Amino acid sequence: MSQYSDFARILDEAAQRAQAVAQFDPEGAMPLAEAYEVQRASIRCRLARGEKRVGIKMGFTSRAKMLQMGLSDVIWGRLTSGMLIEEGSTVEFSRYIHPRVEPELAFVLREPLCGQVTAARALAAVEAIAPALEIIDSRYQDFKFSLPEVIADNASSSGFVIGPWQDPHQDFSNLGLTLSIDGRTVQVGSTAALLGHPLRSLVAAARLAELADEPLQAGWIVMAGGATPAEWIRPGQYVSVEMERLGRTGFHVGD
Repeated sequence: MSQYSDFARILDEAAQRAQAVAQFDPEGAMPLAEAYEVQRASIRCRLARGEKRVGIKMGFTSRAKMLQMGLSDVIWGRLTSGMLIEEGSTVEFSRYIHPRVEPELAFVLREPLCGQVTAARALAAVEAIAPALEIIDSRYQDFKFSLPEVIADNASSSGFVIGPWQDPHQDFSNLGLTLSIDGRTVQVGSTAALLGHPLRSLVAAARLAELADEPLQAGWIVMAGGATPAEWIRPGQYVSVEMERLGRTGFHVGD
């Protein structure tokens, strides 16, 4: 436990100070269960400072990415209130080390969800869906890390922006989307990139939340995963996503 706490403190301080740290497990020898314990301990540091748990983010929801990383399952991280960025607002670049952005679909839950559930049961627990953006920012030097290290580092999750909430009772299995920077399209994709259907990501979130003994709660946000490759962001930019039928959202990057 002491080792978990030490790694968690190092990563938490790196995030607070926006200063990169050296890898602690470059060979990926740490069991993934232990990496998640480091993540849990690091989030405890945030909660101790007054932040609140507001949800969960899913990672490696692309089949190709899972194969590339030698995985048979997705990874996940925890969302806190301090990571929420108001739509249209400006986030200071100095908060991050080497930030990137991904377009995503977000769920907000109307009721708790946990365990082995069907897609229909998962959908019944959803209050609304929205276009979203996630800022990812590894705390390791040169953006290099092993799988246990990225899990310990909260799956690189650093911030998120949610667009207008929409009725979930529509077909959102294959919605086209564009990621733009300063009005120029830099990525084109579809919600189908999320395990073939975003609901599968929510089903996985419910299962993994049970394994962690942290059931998904009413009011929590579930970020379903990156729908395209991530893009680097830089000071002075305006970053936005537009999703078919669901609208758009964005944020400014301060100098």
